[in-house]
Amino acid sequence: MDSHFGLMNVWNQGDFVTRAVAVLLIGMSLASWIVILVKALDIIRYKRLAKHSQDFWHSEDFATALNKLGKDDSNPFRALALEGREAAAHHRNTKAHLHDALDVSDWITRALRNGIDEFTARLQTGLAILASVGSTAPFIGLFGTVWGIYHALMSIGSAGQATIDKVAGPIGEALIMTALGLAVAIPAVLGYNALVRGNKFVLTKLNSFAHDLHAYFVTGARVQSGGEATVVALKKG
Repeated sequence: MDSHFGLMNVWNQGDFVTRAVAVLLIGMSLASWIVILVKALDIIRYKRLAKHSQDFWHSEDFATALNKLGKDDSNPFRALALEGREAAAHHRNTKAHLHDALDVSDWITRALRNGIDEFTARLQTGLAILASVGSTAPFIGLFGTVWGIYHALMSIGSAGQATIDKVAGPIGEALIMTALGLAVAIPAVLGYNALVRGNKFVLTKLNSFAHDLHAYFVTGARVQSGGEATVVALKKG
């Protein structure tokens, strides 16, 4: 390949604006891939925890059930079970607060909902980065292209040589910035969509688990898919 053409020539011949655009796009790409990989690993882990969460209900008492969820406090299913237990105990043992206006069902619902909302906020961390990169990277790349074409035409005009071989190289190199912008944006958009689907799956499982917890702490029974409450062999503790 001719040393006067290519990516290195774009960098070597570009001014500070061209280089800044290239560095910005590379930085955005790195940030996107870091978010995608970290969040994807989290979703895989949460899906595995969701799969094992059903073991919670096959226990003789609450303490044993809680142990089946592990000791990791970052486990959202374990955290939700603890939240529900604390809410039920607090409502049962405390009689001098404003929450007495709420019955036990409303109080536990509020506690579980707060726990789910906190986990949802944590689960969605980083998605704003992917959304921002996916929506802005193509335009940043296009700006780099327009800037590069402008300088290429100015250089060609100053040299007084407008033959096709003098025009095609600089213009083609400037278009690389648009391609780079698309190369940054496309993985960010695809990653965002995939993570949103994964988050939705995890939250669906967590909401279902919370629904069962609510029924258990209020009635002592777990609501099954048929809508009927069946008593599970799980003693409160």
